[in-house]
Amino acid sequence: MGVSTTTRPDGVAEIVVAAPPVNALTVQGWHDLADALLAAGRDPRVGAVVLRAEGRGFNAGVDLKEMQAAEGHTALIGANRGCYAAFAAVYECEVPVVAAVHGFCLGGGVGLVGNADVVVASEDAYFGLPEVDRGALGAATHLARLVPQHLMRAMVYTCRTVTAEELHRHGSVLEVVPAERLRDAALAVARDIAAKDRYVIRRAKESLNGIDPVDVNRSYRFEQGFTFELALTGAGDRHRDAFVRGDRAAKERR
Repeated sequence: MGVSTTTRPDGVAEIVVAAPPVNALTVQGWHDLADALLAAGRDPRVGAVVLRAEGRGFNAGVDLKEMQAAEGHTALIGANRGCYAAFAAVYECEVPVVAAVHGFCLGGGVGLVGNADVVVASEDAYFGLPEVDRGALGAATHLARLVPQHLMRAMVYTCRTVTAEELHRHGSVLEVVPAERLRDAALAVARDIAAKDRYVIRRAKESLNGIDPVDVNRSYRFEQGFTFELALTGAGDRHRDAFVRGDRAAKERR
């Protein structure tokens, strides 16, 4: 359970997140993921990274129960810093990152995938930002890398989701495959990249980051400022408390 890395003989580092029940990461979990991504990128044996998850879905964002159980704003600050570190680590990993997405990819999951170099998804994958319903903001920076501007805005305002097939039509998901083929499909793309000259591939990623029209780290940090504002006004706590209560009530009804 947690974050694990396996470096394969073919030069692919496979980073797996397993945080049951829904891969909603704690503050430490986000930092562990950031550390794993940066370490894989620094490893001279590695030419590409596959980032995937075990369980029901790819990622459900921040562990809101941890946040609401903490006193004051310490957990909120920790979660924001952890997400910032993990999203930046995907982007700044020295080798290309292939995200393999299954099931739900929500909130922080979009932050990870939006900063990935290549996205492969299973047929059951769907993507969204429920932040407005949770009294927070953020990762629109990364969603804007996956969908056109007006769809991104509609998704933020309404909290609607889109399917992997929709993203494939937009060109942001490279392949959509049956769930049982997801890992193999992602590894195949990563192997193609890792087979290239390691020095050239690393410079290629550095050059592509350098010509990006948006500074994703600064843009996301700007978004986070509004999450702090919502927290200070009490709006954030109201929505997160309602979500946690609703989740607890749903479990009691089962």
